[in-house]
Amino acid sequence: MSRTLLTVAFAAMTVGTGGARADETAQPEAASGIVKVKSAYSRAETIARVKQDLADKGIKFFDEIDQSKLAADAGITIRPSTLLVFGNPPLGTLFIAANPLAGLDWPVRLLVFEDERGDVWAAYTDFGYIAQRHAIHGMDKDSFTKASGVIGSITGSVQAK
Repeated sequence: MSRTLLTVAFAAMTVGTGGARADETAQPEAASGIVKVKSAYSRAETIARVKQDLADKGIKFFDEIDQSKLAADAGITIRPSTLLVFGNPPLGTLFIAANPLAGLDWPVRLLVFEDERGDVWAAYTDFGYIAQRHAIHGMDKDSFTKASGVIGSITGSVQAK
């Protein structure tokens, strides 16, 4: 299967998953580790605000992948979905140094998507879940706390109150 089709298939699966509802706070789903934060803004505005917040924090922005465009180019229709890839290499590579397989989850990926009601969400994988998934032990707990605080701050900049 081509990389584009894999991306589209993943996007379709991810966008269709359940998760936190508008009345719930941003908490990871136990089974998947996915944290969903409802945005107060349109998808385009959410993306712009996240990118500006990353720039303001000095976080390296790697890529923006419009999954709905990839799907459309393949003749498939999915709800609007954009994957943002970013990170702080001095922090993120600590996870990879602890276990090279953590590179599957680093750099950070934040999915901005619209659900079936047109609500916009920002979703990411909880760092504690990533640590458990890759059996990362012995790493400074402050690194996890710092990474979790940063992603919380980034998604908090768009979170609906």
